[in-house]
Amino acid sequence: MSDDDLTHTDDAGDVQMVDVGDKPDSSRRAVARGTIHLTESTIEAVRENEVAKGDVLATARVGAVQAVKHTWETIPMCHQIPITNVDTDFAVREDRIDLEVAVETTGKTGCEMEALEGVTTGLNVVWDMVKAAEKDVTGGYPDTRITDVEVVTKDKTTLQ
Repeated sequence: MSDDDLTHTDDAGDVQMVDVGDKPDSSRRAVARGTIHLTESTIEAVRENEVAKGDVLATARVGAVQAVKHTWETIPMCHQIPITNVDTDFAVREDRIDLEVAVETTGKTGCEMEALEGVTTGLNVVWDMVKAAEKDVTGGYPDTRITDVEVVTKDKTTLQ
């Protein structure tokens, strides 16, 4: 990769926000996903809504949506974009919870960072909600981890 490929630096190498002012508006959609691995007993508590802090997936859904809407505040060079839709989809498996976040916008720049922020925050909220159940006797989390965070799709349709 050459310096010419880096869009967030100027000719002197200083970090900058990309100027998207001249780009046409487009309909954009990005989907990201990730996984949190948990113990089977914690998964069962989530399924049965028996976690002491409350409804884990409902809380994580709210956290994911909030994160999507505030991405521009946490990722330094992201533009503030108009979010037109956020979909969250949780899949509760035997040893893990998968989260997929789809974000839609109409504007001059993509929304994949927003989708990634939704996934990571949503999974962090799950962890926060279940951490008491996941801790071992030393206070660690040997069976808990977040993995496989990735952008699945990124679509753009230029508007006429």
